[in-house]
Amino acid sequence: ALAFSELRKESQDIHNRIHSIAEDAAFVDQVRRSYPSLPLIPNMRCGAWYTDPETASEERAYFKSTDGHTGNWSFNLRRPNLHVLPLICTHAGLLLVDSTRAGKRMPDALSKTVPIWCAVINRAVLKTTPDVDADAWNTRLYTPPGVVSAQEHDQIEQRLDGWADDLAASFYVLPRLKYPLRPIWITPSTTVFPRFSAAHEQRFYPIICISASKQVLDGVERRVTGFAYIQGSGDDHELWSMGLTPTQFWKYKTDLLRANRSELPVLVQSLVSSTDRKTLGTLASSASFHPIPIHHVRGQLSVCIHHDLGSSLDSSEYAVIYLSSSEHALKDDRPTRVLCIQTPQGKRGQHHFLHTVLPQAMSFIALNLGKARPVCVACETGTDLSIGVTLAALAKFFDEEGGFHTEQEESVLSASYRYTLSSKKKPLMMHSTAKDNIKARLHWIITSCPQANPSRTTLKRVNEFLLSPSKTPSQNQQT
Repeated sequence: ALAFSELRKESQDIHNRIHSIAEDAAFVDQVRRSYPSLPLIPNMRCGAWYTDPETASEERAYFKSTDGHTGNWSFNLRRPNLHVLPLICTHAGLLLVDSTRAGKRMPDALSKTVPIWCAVINRAVLKTTPDVDADAWNTRLYTPPGVVSAQEHDQIEQRLDGWADDLAASFYVLPRLKYPLRPIWITPSTTVFPRFSAAHEQRFYPIICISASKQVLDGVERRVTGFAYIQGSGDDHELWSMGLTPTQFWKYKTDLLRANRSELPVLVQSLVSSTDRKTLGTLASSASFHPIPIHHVRGQLSVCIHHDLGSSLDSSEYAVIYLSSSEHALKDDRPTRVLCIQTPQGKRGQHHFLHTVLPQAMSFIALNLGKARPVCVACETGTDLSIGVTLAALAKFFDEEGGFHTEQEESVLSASYRYTLSSKKKPLMMHSTAKDNIKARLHWIITSCPQANPSRTTLKRVNEFLLSPSKTPSQNQQT
């Protein structure tokens, strides 16, 4: 028990973590230099620790390991990663970086989620592009030998056509691919990196999956340089990073690696607090404002992250909904077209989001869109709560063509649900139709804002808000 406790203590030590990440990042850079023509992107969240912003693409991917977990395989239409396809076509391939903790050679995201993605994209392209030569177009599923069993491979393969059908029938538009995608894997134990000829000769785009961390016994291996190497150090950084982010790590990498074990926590605290002060100053004085418009509704709704808000809001054409867990959301003299709503954390926050945030936000959005004033919804990440509010507004106020209706009853969703309540015929089918409309509108958001990553909880609250009988304003206040 004592040995296990000591091992756990070492694994959480920020000095060990920082130096382990640096070692893994050096390996990633070695792979990158071996394929100079291919763009390098991290798989979020963990991959960002291993990719130097100076040499990586600004694009990000989000292939989730849970979509590759045994028995839970999925091509998730909430995470289609279609935004990386133009990059792949332009450069004839891609380098994708991730890592995993002890016990595995590579994360499920690289060994199964990415292979599923490649095979589904290939099959969906075949279904949606009439002039593709079906005989020459490779739609096979490729998984890393020795990592994925033959039985699991076969079980995944049986589901591919169904996922491809769903993708082909969705709102998403697939770009024209000259060649199919094919995953390739590289780990620190790879002795010879594979070589590729020109894409037109090899007849596929290589998606090179780089598992950054070395597989070691118990996940820990001592180094003569004075630290314990931790496999997959970038994983679950909330547990060890003291607030340090990948961006800060790369910006101050030299200083962080130079600090000794006792100096490092003090340095990290200083960097994090300094960044927080700069962020608050930027929020109060910055003149920048960069909303991401939802193209299907011609920018009438947009989303953004807090950092992109500034004093220019006073003269901005936008009305803004500012969602924040902190009370000092904006200056007290904030513009009148800004609605600030505090968003508590945890279960209380879920109740608050459903009964306070969404009703207030919908009234504000309806009022401003009715005056032909576009609305931007901002939250701390720009990926979760702001997406939930925007999704609810798209479903409530916009028809399938992206047209705004001043009366919410005119929306396709509301009409479907009204029919569900009033008719005894096939209510489940109409309820399903309403859910399909919500999903389609989420696809509108993801097409314009690929980093959108609403939690399951947020999506459940949005569904509950939209698919429950409407309450009067007084009822909402009482709740």
